[in-house]
Amino acid sequence: MKPLLIVWHSRTGAARQMAEAAADGAAAAAAELAPEAGFAVTLKRAADAGVDDLLASGGFLFCAPENLASLSGEMKEFFDRCYYGALDRIQGLSYACAISAGSDGAGAARQTERICTGWRLRAAAPALIVNLGAQTPAQIAAPKTVPAADLERCAELGGLLAGLMLLGG
Repeated sequence: MKPLLIVWHSRTGAARQMAEAAADGAAAAAAELAPEAGFAVTLKRAADAGVDDLLASGGFLFCAPENLASLSGEMKEFFDRCYYGALDRIQGLSYACAISAGSDGAGAARQTERICTGWRLRAAAPALIVNLGAQTPAQIAAPKTVPAADLERCAELGGLLAGLMLLGG
């Protein structure tokens, strides 16, 4: 079975925490649903992920912060670098996105959804947006701690993706 690929970018730690929680949730769901399946999760920073990683995977979670109403530059660069190399080669696979935001997150979620629509991926769930309320320059730049309830939502999203992959949904 091909692994779940979680591609993430984070400057302040929030999106990284969200990606790690999703990976833990995916692993836990796989262990419960099909321990014999050998389900794997590949967690990669956006700068280190490429077309080969996409092609080797059976599903995706894209996790990034929203910066100035769109995806962070590093995550957008990942999509720019990989888009055409994966086009018509990953269609039909499940994906989800998780966005860390200071106040909204909808712009980055929309941008991710449009890219995934172009790849003809299937959305496993609506975008998960964690709003951390950072509004001042100091709050925006500060290291973040994602609340436990939001990390649990991320774990559930990872578990959903694992379940879909394992059960063929």
